[in-house]
Amino acid sequence: MDSTTGHVTHRHGHYKELIARAAQVGPMTTAVAHPCDESSLLGAVDAAKAGLIVPVLVGPSARIAAATKTAGVDLAGIEIVDTPHSVASAAKAVELVRQGHTALMMKGSLHSDELLEAITAHDTGLRTGRRISHVFIMDVPSYPEPLFVTDAAVNIFPDLDDKHDIVQNAVDLHVGLGLGRPRVAVLSAVETVTTRIPSTIEAAALCKMAERGQITGCDIDGPLALDNAISPEAARIKGIVSPVAGRAQILVVPDLEAGNMLAKNLSFMAGADAAGIVLGARVPVILTSRADTLKTRLASCAVAVLYAQARLREPRLGG
Repeated sequence: MDSTTGHVTHRHGHYKELIARAAQVGPMTTAVAHPCDESSLLGAVDAAKAGLIVPVLVGPSARIAAATKTAGVDLAGIEIVDTPHSVASAAKAVELVRQGHTALMMKGSLHSDELLEAITAHDTGLRTGRRISHVFIMDVPSYPEPLFVTDAAVNIFPDLDDKHDIVQNAVDLHVGLGLGRPRVAVLSAVETVTTRIPSTIEAAALCKMAERGQITGCDIDGPLALDNAISPEAARIKGIVSPVAGRAQILVVPDLEAGNMLAKNLSFMAGADAAGIVLGARVPVILTSRADTLKTRLASCAVAVLYAQARLREPRLGG
């Protein structure tokens, strides 16, 4: 038992369940954009070995071959689409999705901005009616269930309309993964609404939007400070009574800086694993990092596979 949160410590079991469920779905063809270093190449190959994806490697064939030697892997039977550089790799990966050749996308060793620029291009990208956003699906040892953090990687200073989509994307993902109706906490520094902290006003507005049916499929509360969002004891002491307080499953942060610090704090100080996925495009986009463990990379792929399958069953779910 963790005395600070009131939660029982577990041993990272959530990812194992997600990976096992995704493996039962069967591998999905995935355009891997610019896998030109050991880390990104191993991520794709390991996910293929686990039965999660069928990778299509999109990048300069000479650099992929060099990375293959460094990683000591065999690419026999894996399709390679040759491109001259990273920008072309991102554009070609998007094109493969648009043509229906691949069902998912995965980031390789190119910069995230290059990939996102190709995805959001007006005429050739993968835009939908939703804002593109990122979700960390975190496995925190001291928390009893997966904890979603959004948006900590794409939207720097989202406005209220952006946050509407950020919330709905995360809610649809939670439901699509079979995790049920989520409890959403819209975070700020305090739990009271004040004009001195604009994020508290936006949090209150998001809750009213949900009350009026503009955000669906969740229980939402905010503003909430982090302690009373995840700690039942902190919520009790502050006298906050709601279905969300102390038991949040999705944490919506005020901006990218706050979200990035929160996610990295959980990873490096609380021992959490952080799988990552980009939503709001035509297909889920697997966003891995060089610092990811094998388990985290597989979890990111598993989340994308499960959500893509759910969207086929329930087309109303967002990107």
